[in-house]
Amino acid sequence: MVMAKDTRLIVCSQCATINRMPTDRKLSDGKCAKCKSVLGEPRPVDISDKIFAKLQSRDQGAYVLDVWAPWCEPCRMMAPSYAESAKKFDGDIRFFKLNSEEHPQGSARLNVRGIPALFFFNGGKLVSQKSGALPEHAITKWVRESFTSS
Repeated sequence: MVMAKDTRLIVCSQCATINRMPTDRKLSDGKCAKCKSVLGEPRPVDISDKIFAKLQSRDQGAYVLDVWAPWCEPCRMMAPSYAESAKKFDGDIRFFKLNSEEHPQGSARLNVRGIPALFFFNGGKLVSQKSGALPEHAITKWVRESFTSS
């Protein structure tokens, strides 16, 4: 008798397709069934309001969201630190960026009052949030603590 593997639903950050992934597989090894994009990139990925809404409603994995704007100097200063932190999680915790100028609905849904603003989600729930620019070590530490507590 073949046992069914435990799975989780993972939203593709490129096409919003919902994918079923075994929980024992790394997201960086998974590809979207529709567009063939890697499901867990070891770098920040820009997303739209549409993708963010689907992530909030259906995704069961862990991810960090950076709400930012191109005119925001602290946001631009934090971007390299955010990217370095993303590499440390090798796509298993996904790092997304939401441009609040191009996609205001997502930041409004989160009630963002200042940027940069970081949000950690796991299993479909908001676990933790931070405001203000952070260095790489502080982002990495916060993500690890948020993941452990969720």
